[in-house]
Amino acid sequence: MSEAAPGHAEVVRIVAPNPGPMTLEGTNTYLFGADPCTVIDPGSADPGHLGAIRAAAAERGGIGLVLLTHSHADHTEGAEELGAEVVLPGGGETQAGLRVLPTPGHAADHVCFLSDSGVCFAGDLVLGLGSTIVPPGGGSLAAYMDSLALLQAQEIDLICPGHGPWITDPEAKLAEYVEHREMREGKLLAALDGGERSRAALLAEAWSEIPIELLPMAAMAMEAHLEKLEGEGRLPEGLRE
Repeated sequence: MSEAAPGHAEVVRIVAPNPGPMTLEGTNTYLFGADPCTVIDPGSADPGHLGAIRAAAAERGGIGLVLLTHSHADHTEGAEELGAEVVLPGGGETQAGLRVLPTPGHAADHVCFLSDSGVCFAGDLVLGLGSTIVPPGGGSLAAYMDSLALLQAQEIDLICPGHGPWITDPEAKLAEYVEHREMREGKLLAALDGGERSRAALLAEAWSEIPIELLPMAAMAMEAHLEKLEGEGRLPEGLRE
């Protein structure tokens, strides 16, 4: 089922049936504009989901272009099935009336799309609920923080996240994201300054409130912070498992 964006009739959302701990209720697929429309992040190749995209697009003059925010499979799997040109831009250009912002961090090839009306299609840079993962092998927390700062410098009225609900107060959400990462870094630095060098001890101290089932994702987040500190020359020697 499609849902129009609050205050922006030019945007429709369809949620892919791929729920999970990292995708929340599923990947958000967006349709932007009309005659023809642009599909952003088609999500899964589930036949029902693809059918819903085609049906919603038919009401908007068909599909002219498929845009991807990044190359992770939960955003791209159904792209080639839609029968239109698929583009993952490099950033700095305009595609289908959308300005392409290079926003690496969650993925090295991550971009966001910004419309003239202030709608930002943020992919996995910002989620509607919780915080996003900065994974090893392509992720970079230093780049991620720069990307959040880039979004903070834009005039944004609505964020359409890759997962989770619409973000109707972009300024507050972006500030929350920055403060969350700074808080974690502060806790990690405090543990390191206190002499902790074991990864297990650092995780237990800096992520002490995390439920046990989320500890694997917390450990991934910690590695991203440690990599950032090392790159900045602020990581003490002697780190161990």
